[in-house]
Amino acid sequence: MSDTAAQAAALLLAARRDPAKRLADLPGAVKPADRAAAYAIQHKVAAELGAIGGWKVSPFGTDGSAPMCGPLPASGIEAAPATLRPGKQAIRAIEAELCARIGKDLPPRATPYTRAEIIACITAIHPVMEACESRYIEPKAVDIFSNIADTQSHGGLIYGPGRTDWQVIDLAAVSMEQHVDGALDASRTGHPAGDLVAQVQWMANEGAVWAGGLKAGQFVTCGSWSGANRVGPTAKVRIRFSGFEDVAVDYAE
Repeated sequence: MSDTAAQAAALLLAARRDPAKRLADLPGAVKPADRAAAYAIQHKVAAELGAIGGWKVSPFGTDGSAPMCGPLPASGIEAAPATLRPGKQAIRAIEAELCARIGKDLPPRATPYTRAEIIACITAIHPVMEACESRYIEPKAVDIFSNIADTQSHGGLIYGPGRTDWQVIDLAAVSMEQHVDGALDASRTGHPAGDLVAQVQWMANEGAVWAGGLKAGQFVTCGSWSGANRVGPTAKVRIRFSGFEDVAVDYAE
């Protein structure tokens, strides 16, 4: 599996460097057949992208199945307001999210971290925009394992000011509006996963273990409130979560 994972990772890394090398899909000989193979590729890609600045984690499945997750390169994380320049912004899909900021290291250990420990280590909740980019020509055309290998189309994370008093926030009552070029693009009330803390807890106990666990300063973003909506090459995005400051992101040709 190691050689196969390395070959697949090389193709995805080449597509990161040059969008003209994006793939229709991973070739059959190196295409992952299950989650383990997909994560093996993902981890090799991550090793070439430098320090991990955060993580993305999906909700638990409706059947209780484990979330999907992936590391976010620190080099692609920046504070709002931000301008995303051309070159690697080929897909330009945007997702409005809330994410947890980790306040202390949570290294792997034999005894799972408790919910109370996770709550104590979340130093703030931030509003963010995930810039979704893919190393595939059309990410919707490839299966879930190929998408996991590509860190579920992650392209960058832009974060707004966080709230350290996050425990008083009723996430079920928070509303979100995503505006593009002044028009409402998406809206929602209530956290899509229902339990942000449970997602961070799973990341500490399972998802991030291979990378040495969660680290102080990292972000954990916990599911899209807007869906991955595509925008134009000069889009002006404003994301508004009730109780938080806006996240402003401009795309530029």
